[in-house]
Amino acid sequence: MAAARPAAGLAAPLHPKLSRGVAGRRTSVPLLEAWAKAERDPARPLVWFHAPSVGEGLMAQAIMAALWELRPDVQLAFTHFSPSAERLAARVGADVHGYLPWDTRGPMRRMLEVFRPALIAFVRTEIWPVLTREAGRRGVRLALVNAILPESSSRLRPLSRWLLGPAYARLDAVGAVAAEDAGRFPRLGVAEERVHVTGDARFDQVWARVQRGAGKGGGGQEASATARILDRLRDADAFTVVAGSTWPADEAHLVPAFAELRAAVPDARLIIAPHEPDQAHLAGLERTLDQAGLAHARLAEVEKSAGPLPPAVLIDRVGILADLYAIADATYVGGGFHAAGLHSVVEPAALERPVLFGPRNSNAREAAELEAAGGGFTVRNAAEITRRLAEFATDPERRREAGRAAVAYVRSRLGGAAANARILAGLIDRAPAGPRPGVAPPGPGSPGPRAPRA
Repeated sequence: MAAARPAAGLAAPLHPKLSRGVAGRRTSVPLLEAWAKAERDPARPLVWFHAPSVGEGLMAQAIMAALWELRPDVQLAFTHFSPSAERLAARVGADVHGYLPWDTRGPMRRMLEVFRPALIAFVRTEIWPVLTREAGRRGVRLALVNAILPESSSRLRPLSRWLLGPAYARLDAVGAVAAEDAGRFPRLGVAEERVHVTGDARFDQVWARVQRGAGKGGGGQEASATARILDRLRDADAFTVVAGSTWPADEAHLVPAFAELRAAVPDARLIIAPHEPDQAHLAGLERTLDQAGLAHARLAEVEKSAGPLPPAVLIDRVGILADLYAIADATYVGGGFHAAGLHSVVEPAALERPVLFGPRNSNAREAAELEAAGGGFTVRNAAEITRRLAEFATDPERRREAGRAAVAYVRSRLGGAAANARILAGLIDRAPAGPRPGVAPPGPGSPGPRAPRA
């Protein structure tokens, strides 16, 4: 990490997001220190949550809420790595939030000194070697919650195990989302008896949001603005398809499929929210729509007009996709034709909407589970997209049946946030750990720690 800091500083002016991250880390330690000096109550245990980005931050939010129910005496700190999580950080429910400092000895020692945490909870995947080492030397408990470890993970490669093995070996507990993930953590050096299967807190987070009324706006200026957008786009006379987190590879199949659907279902409307709604992506999508003969407008234009909506509306901002799913008759989740893989299908499923997605979805276990439950549908080309959308457009009962199956699947997966919170509460209640300098890492060519027994 120390070697990466100069490189990040040099590259930052060329990349706005990276620049925000560098600037945020430059000021994070003084800001967090200022909070600690004014607000840290040494009589109360502090749990320090760290999440890499937005998705993991939302998982942390659900686990924090569940932990608060169990231990209302705790103070909560939240750090993140990605600038994408800046807006979310203020809403996760922590007493203080900010960027994680660079994982070097000086900043981490300063943070540990002022926070004096009882426990550090890493969320999902990202743990930091220097922080775990310095925390272990102070007897701070360490946990990885809502964790995944697919067989394809680079962390299971010999060199990664050699580099990260000591950090994983210091963990007092791992809460894994599924048994297959749990079974792989001992290969990284986690003691087998410290690994538990908890389920996925993401379902609880999404479900809580749905229960609060996704798609209905709510209190606050930002929520009111979203409610006005939804009112403008909602059309009871149209068959509305909301496509979220799309990439050009998705749009190459989806747009011609929708154009074909319009020939049979003239009142069909496509609301499409690109994964990265920057100018280049939006302009490319507009060209794709033009080639398909579909009239379109960006959301900013639609908001200025009171006239009829065009067949396609392009969402030119972030932060409203989960609400948009609520006004859909059917949904499409992007990434399934893209190299990075499928994005989350949980949000539209929780809103009782049938969910379509492309074939490259092996990265998302819940997609296969949703399909097996009858609420999700793999589509391999434009023809299959057209056929499936036409089925839902012309058979409302079939559409409702798929929606009911989708929401039943989500309900069946609730409880992960509480299970992870129970692990953390148990660690808080235990006596402080002694100094744990870690274990000697296996060599790059060694098999690493033993695998769990079958």
